[in-house]
Amino acid sequence: MARIPGALPFAFDFDPARTALIVIDMQRDFIEPGGFGASLGNDVTRLQAIIPTVAALLAAARKAGIAVIHTRECHRPDLSDLPPAKRDRGDPSLRIGDPGPMGRVLIAGEPGADIIPALAPLPGEIVLDKPGKGAFYATTLPADLARLGSRSLIFAGVTTEVCVQTTMREANDRGFACLLAEDATESYFPAFKAAALEMIRAQGGIVGWTATTAEIAEALDA
Repeated sequence: MARIPGALPFAFDFDPARTALIVIDMQRDFIEPGGFGASLGNDVTRLQAIIPTVAALLAAARKAGIAVIHTRECHRPDLSDLPPAKRDRGDPSLRIGDPGPMGRVLIAGEPGADIIPALAPLPGEIVLDKPGKGAFYATTLPADLARLGSRSLIFAGVTTEVCVQTTMREANDRGFACLLAEDATESYFPAFKAAALEMIRAQGGIVGWTATTAEIAEALDA
């Protein structure tokens, strides 16, 4: 067993052999200038700032032999898995499926939907395309985790209050112990990230725990 004594709201104990790292949606369309996130008026430099930290977390997990899973939020080219309520809301300059600077926005197989090169998956790592915010909906994630024998999940990625927190809540309801690397996740809105972290670890860790990447790496190294 491994322990992170400084995790919040209290120490996090986990078995590395039954733990997976899930990196959420570190995609070009969300992180790079000119992508979908920027087209919505967001400051993508906030998300770019965590790239080194996510890379360090990936390196620590890979060194320890932790299973690594990457997710990408994207849709089929024919948009058959894209509800109108998701595509048509608001008045953005680009909608999902529209042609953008990096191909059609958030469409599987297009350059913008891919994971940024600095965090590219290694051969053998699981890459899941998800049509929703949570990674358990309409994906093979439940079967993948069952096959791996995972009981604890470490999370990183974007954005904290949307896809990351949604997936953590889904995992919590399914009985997984969930830990968020608080400096390897980010939001376009600082207040939203802060609120999400508080919600996750409130009431004795009602959704899960948080810890720093350095604390997680130290526990894995030990």
